[in-house]
Amino acid sequence: MLSSARKAAAVARDLAEETERGRQLAPGVVAELKAHDLLRIGLTADLGGAEPTTAEILATAETIATGDASAGWCVSIAATSSLLGAYLPEKGAQEVFGDPGSVAAGVWAPRAKGEMVDGGVRISGRWSFCSGVRHSDWIFLGFVQDGQVRTAAFPTAELEILDTWKTSGLRGTGSTDVVAKDVFVPDHRLFSVLDGPPAGARTLQRFPLFGFFAASIAAAALGNARGAMTEFAELATVRKPTGSSRSTAERPATQSTFAAAEASLRAARGLYYQAIDDAWQAAASDEPVSVELRTSLRLACTHAVRTSAEVVSAVYDLGGGSAIYEDSPLQRRFRDAHTATAHFQVNPATFELTGRLLLGLPTETGQL
Repeated sequence: MLSSARKAAAVARDLAEETERGRQLAPGVVAELKAHDLLRIGLTADLGGAEPTTAEILATAETIATGDASAGWCVSIAATSSLLGAYLPEKGAQEVFGDPGSVAAGVWAPRAKGEMVDGGVRISGRWSFCSGVRHSDWIFLGFVQDGQVRTAAFPTAELEILDTWKTSGLRGTGSTDVVAKDVFVPDHRLFSVLDGPPAGARTLQRFPLFGFFAASIAAAALGNARGAMTEFAELATVRKPTGSSRSTAERPATQSTFAAAEASLRAARGLYYQAIDDAWQAAASDEPVSVELRTSLRLACTHAVRTSAEVVSAVYDLGGGSAIYEDSPLQRRFRDAHTATAHFQVNPATFELTGRLLLGLPTETGQL
């Protein structure tokens, strides 16, 4: 899977400008991801999945993000959405993922209301941040029915896709709004993500679902930071600042800043994968993953995203005047990094949540 990810990363990097201009993944990137089956990597074996570990899934998304953050982000979101195949009733899972080419996106926030009718629910609402919806056949969307938060699987063809994704960064994710107008969803495409792991869950499904979601954002951020480091190193060996006979790489200030950024990125990445492995080992047992481990996971994910942004900022500054132009990869990396930090799963409020838990204060942990 990592070998396929490296190939996809190269294609994503070559087509990054096209992806950004189109405000969705370039067709060539989507085709490459589908060719390697990288948009369904969270599926169980009965739905055609290879059942990798959580770390393998996230390392795949991180690798693709080294080529382009938007591509890595969309792979992360697709992985998270494909995990939900295990939550669907069997009939619904086959309907959504039975076609080997079927891809799903998802927004779990309950932004709609559902009215129970014979055989299912009629749903109306509007959801934002629907990453990858334009290349997805299905989308999982949250709604409220009789005071209960539930999730429904919609064919994207039954929704109105709005052109709202006009942002500073992560433009290629196509995270636009969608609208449902009294759409009928049958019972076999309804479930809840708040009731714990599905029946018969294996280790991947017992891994904390909301923790996986946060980790998927961090995977894209870490890959983006690594990509920025690589692209700066390529630039620094040939670029000579105005009035200087030495390349940017030969300047002591560059060397010091670059080394410090490298240390920060490695440390954040190490903490991230250690927290993932700890939660995975716990998920492999029969006991629920503890609040302590879930707290460590969310802390590591938030730290990874915010450290990644600091790393990208450091090399962006080192890039000087050349980095300010829209055709500079460093400028795109900078905008992508600071867009990722706004995600609710890894924003500063997450430090407040984990800080309360670390201090032993009473805290709601249902979506930790």
